[in-house]
Amino acid sequence: MLGQLYRHMEWADAAVWRAVLATPGAAGDADLRERLLHLHTTQHAFLSTWRARAFDREAGKAKDLPALARWTWEFHQDAAAYVASLHEADLDREHVVPWAARVSARLGREVAATTLRETLFQAAAHSHYHRGQVNTRLKQVGGTPPMVDFIAWVWTGKPPVEWPAEAR
Repeated sequence: MLGQLYRHMEWADAAVWRAVLATPGAAGDADLRERLLHLHTTQHAFLSTWRARAFDREAGKAKDLPALARWTWEFHQDAAAYVASLHEADLDREHVVPWAARVSARLGREVAATTLRETLFQAAAHSHYHRGQVNTRLKQVGGTPPMVDFIAWVWTGKPPVEWPAEAR
């Protein structure tokens, strides 16, 4: 199911990027850009933790929308390879994310241990949540938000991903 979830996530991200890049008012909208930046920075941050690599939280900040779309495409290429490499036994091992201490401070208590499976699910769920915000903002700036629900992907036969040319 994680493989399907990540295939859907890429399909949905690509659909949103096609709509964003086709909307004239999107490029100058700071709110839309900030939501996209947060969504995709978080995706990259999780991938970095799974691969035990350093992550620069500022990596996406200077990117314009086409460059941010390319960065998202790169994430999906790397994430697909990573998810495909996993074995069932890998998924239930403990996985600590570096920002857990900040969350503990915010909650006023220690956070419970998480597994790799749970963080993989969280990255996808977080993306779904913020993709909805992006679609709402896209409509506010004159764009046409695509239907990107998981069930829509299933109902349409799990179509292949169509990244905009600017993202590849």
